[in-house]
Amino acid sequence: MLTPKMKMRIKRALSAESPTVHIGKEGATAQIISEVAKQLDTREMIKAKILKTALQDEEAKSIAAKIAEQTDAELVEVRGHTFLLYKRKQKNG
Repeated sequence: MLTPKMKMRIKRALSAESPTVHIGKEGATAQIISEVAKQLDTREMIKAKILKTALQDEEAKSIAAKIAEQTDAELVEVRGHTFLLYKRKQKNG
């Protein structure tokens, strides 16, 4: 569970970055899910943008929640068409 302090830190860290994942009209496909999972394993937190064509059937919040659930990540924030995800790195030990 993310504390409010951790959420603020993540938002601050990603505020100046541009999105690393763009979700197109197909929505949250298996390919998108695997790309998000791969990036989360490497970077812990990512910023993703949902293109307007993907928002015809679903809302941004539901797409972001679906991706977060399928990648075992925490949904930090949804702002407009952009959302932030966080997943704690696995410790090898």
